[in-house]
Amino acid sequence: MAKQVSPGVLALRKVVDDVYADAREAKKQGKLVGWSSSKFPCELAEAFDLNVMYPENQAAGIAAQRDGEIMCQAAEDLGFDNDICGYARISLAYAAGKRAARKIDWSKEDGYVINPATGKPLKDENGNVVLDENGKPKKDPKTQTPYIVLEDIHEIEALPEGREKERRLESIQPYKQMRIPQPDFVLCCNNICNCMTKWYENIARMCNIPLIMIDVPYNNTMDPNPENVTYIRAQFDNAIHQLEELTGKKFDEKKFEHACAQANRTAQNWLKVCNFLQYKPAPLSGFDLFNHMADVVTARGKKEAADAFDLLAEDLEKNIKEGTSTLPFPEQYRVMFEGIPCWPKLPNLFKPLKANGINVTAVVYAPAFGFVYNNMDEMVSAYCKAPNSVSIEKGVEWREGICRENKVDGVLVHYNRSCKPWSGYMAEMQRRFTADLGVPCAGFDGDQADPRNFNEAQYETRVQGLVEAMQIRAEKLEAQA
Repeated sequence: MAKQVSPGVLALRKVVDDVYADAREAKKQGKLVGWSSSKFPCELAEAFDLNVMYPENQAAGIAAQRDGEIMCQAAEDLGFDNDICGYARISLAYAAGKRAARKIDWSKEDGYVINPATGKPLKDENGNVVLDENGKPKKDPKTQTPYIVLEDIHEIEALPEGREKERRLESIQPYKQMRIPQPDFVLCCNNICNCMTKWYENIARMCNIPLIMIDVPYNNTMDPNPENVTYIRAQFDNAIHQLEELTGKKFDEKKFEHACAQANRTAQNWLKVCNFLQYKPAPLSGFDLFNHMADVVTARGKKEAADAFDLLAEDLEKNIKEGTSTLPFPEQYRVMFEGIPCWPKLPNLFKPLKANGINVTAVVYAPAFGFVYNNMDEMVSAYCKAPNSVSIEKGVEWREGICRENKVDGVLVHYNRSCKPWSGYMAEMQRRFTADLGVPCAGFDGDQADPRNFNEAQYETRVQGLVEAMQIRAEKLEAQA
């Protein structure tokens, strides 16, 4: 039986698909299409009716589609170091025109060269795996996929019109993240991480397009100081002037206020969805939040997104009343997943969690996109509060608060090779969690986009160790009761 998809999830899928489709159509019509960092104030772009794509979301989607490695390698071949962020490498390769594509079978009029290593085992009518003459499982040809090769969109577009050009364009992987338009401008805010600045400068240089930059200083205090707010507010005003020059339009205060209202509604509904993880058992999994992060980033300033998250919250309220959950197994343990998921290895992440009844009921990355404010200064302050731009004390406060509210039994820490600003202080965070919360922690090495940096055996071992530690803790608490 096919898995039933809730109305809220369907609505969110449509919202995101429409944003991508609108950008492609805008490009065809000669309108401006921009690329933006995930925590650049989307309200400014909305006030100018601009179509904007988000490279971080795009890179996560490409990685989840298993094309992260070929795109990372393409960036490395262009001279970008393997040590920089995997999202950045994927994005820079894409900006340079590189595309993951299916290998064309030129011996035929149509079709691709199938990779014999792909596919699921072929089964007979009784569900038994069919073996070949060597006793090895046969592959189901219906599930096999082509070899993936690297294409260059600029090279293809330079070809004369004809069948070769058509086939090479068609061969590019058909999912939406591999089909976003090239940018006419870039919007960058380095509150999300310090890699952003050079990443977006390189895109602007490679594509010879304008860069609009907002610099957010690191917060050494618990809350943004007034001097920083004044400094950033001035940059907001300057960004508005730059957008006026770029678009030839005057800043529309009413459109801006409308965008702010919708962005606040989206953020409030998103945070409401995040808070459903406090219920025990939870009506959803933290992995659901990871999947919906693309929605809140891509369309936060749009009414349709606010409405869709409201609908998703209704779905989860129904789950609570009916005692159901999107989690496909009984919840035995609750953990915080610290960091960004390994998108190319989501099934590998999920498998040992499912085997041990572990639900991810706390994440810091998802609610970090819930910007709520009442005026411009509060808006500026909200954009200062990204996980990589706050002091370690503020970071500890956030995480430990979520752990307490969401009743976690342990913490699983992703030491993400791509995100060094985040992973750099995780050892201290891990020490604090154990000391302050009394819960066991386990860390594993991985990467948000490059599968070469993930070791499945190590991850499974660390999860098993965490389970054993949570069991011991539970037994001690029961004995003390």
